Amino acid sequence: MAELLLVRHGETEWSRDGLHTSWTDKPLTARGERQAAALRPLLAARRVGHVLVSPLARARRTAELAGLRDAVVEPGLREWDYGGYEGVTTAEIHRTRPDWFLFDDGVVPGPAGHPGESPAEAGARADRVLARIGPWLDEDGGDVVLVGHAHFLRVLTARRLGLPPAAGALFRLDTGTVSRIGTEHGRPALVAWNAAGAAPARDAAVPGQDGRAGTAAVSV
Repeated sequence: MAELLLVRHGETEWSRDGLHTSWTDKPLTARGERQAAALRPLLAARRVGHVLVSPLARARRTAELAGLRDAVVEPGLREWDYGGYEGVTTAEIHRTRPDWFLFDDGVVPGPAGHPGESPAEAGARADRVLARIGPWLDEDGGDVVLVGHAHFLRVLTARRLGLPPAAGALFRLDTGTVSRIGTEHGRPALVAWNAAGAAPARDAAVPGQDGRAGTAAVSV
């Protein structure tokens, strides 16, 4: 059976500095471009059947540098809409909401066109993406690759594994990594998580944007 491969885009200035980045279309940093290019040999070893990518430039550039040709833009892969927390760090949010946690509390409304999303709304969007790719995974025409963003891909992972959207909090996802969800005994199961290419060496992680310090990444 085909596996589901999740690629988080390479580093941007805002991801490096811990700012919530949804619709603000920041380009990859030089390090982010190296991260994306370093994924090429990992992905070249796979039999890829379908590639979907977020419409945001940082994701599309990552797909290009990683050698993922013929990627199809899927609007549903955009990042969690952070509403009024766009461009804001977790530390800044905690000044007025010390117990705030994205996966439990969602966000406050933002400017026109960006009302923000609750965990349930992000989960429903992930379900729609999974419904689209489900037949591809079942037919085993090659792996399905999704290129997108940390928080949304974490929610999508939870939903693929049959967990509630808030369980995405369990799956820290670093920039410029590929993760794999396969099956065991016919049920979805994690196969590999947070795997990076050979270069560059990882920097120390920024505290989790979701409101809690990130745990050590597991690369396989």
